Amino acid sequence: MFAPLLNHPLLGPLAAAIAGAIFGSFIGALVVRWPQGRTVMTGRSRCDSCDTNLKPWQLVPIVSHLALRGRCAACRQPIGWEGLAIEAGAALIGALALALHPGGAGVAIAAFGWLLLPLAVLDLKHYWLPQPLTAALALGALASMGAGLPPDWASRLIGAGAGFGVLWSVATGYRQLRGREGLGGGDPWMLGAIGLWLGWQLLPLVLMIASGLGLAAALIMQRRGAAVDGATRFPLGTLLALAAWPVALLGLQP
Repeated sequence: MFAPLLNHPLLGPLAAAIAGAIFGSFIGALVVRWPQGRTVMTGRSRCDSCDTNLKPWQLVPIVSHLALRGRCAACRQPIGWEGLAIEAGAALIGALALALHPGGAGVAIAAFGWLLLPLAVLDLKHYWLPQPLTAALALGALASMGAGLPPDWASRLIGAGAGFGVLWSVATGYRQLRGREGLGGGDPWMLGAIGLWLGWQLLPLVLMIASGLGLAAALIMQRRGAAVDGATRFPLGTLLALAAWPVALLGLQP
């Protein structure tokens, strides 16, 4: 029933953008509430400044933020741009995925991006990759494999093992040599889940792009006067997400 819509060159990306904005609204709430120990599954949305319950018309993704000019309708305090950026980013993920890959492949690539998005934001803000989210990323890969989408199952399973094993080995070796942690515990699981999506052949490309992004970030920090040394922390999960999704979107091959 949805196949003609998903394959339409205009309606498919538009529908995916709307779905992405809706998912983005959920993701925006999740990345704020979860680190605070609050649930995102129950309870009404409230203004963080005045604690007023938000009305349905104030919760329309992207539109409500723009209509209210980024302020609470009750107290007029700024809402902040993070939620809008996440909603817009999720909408763009959906639109690009269906524009470049109409049909089921585009849906899978969009889902890959939507699952990576909260991991990227949480790692950027808190250096935290929750196990339930990396598990959801892996389950999404299994679902796409079950739907018969490429790559083949052998490439995916080898990619999962190789992705986890490479970063686990690096983390273990660094700990033994330096006597302190060098990688977060969630990084190997995340790269393993990415390998389950993309297959082992693309993991070197993902790691190369993520390393390049990290190097660029370090150079920018140095140019701004920040000290960068062996103790400087970088959100590897964020860098992996920024590398992996474009590889999937563009269908890059090694």
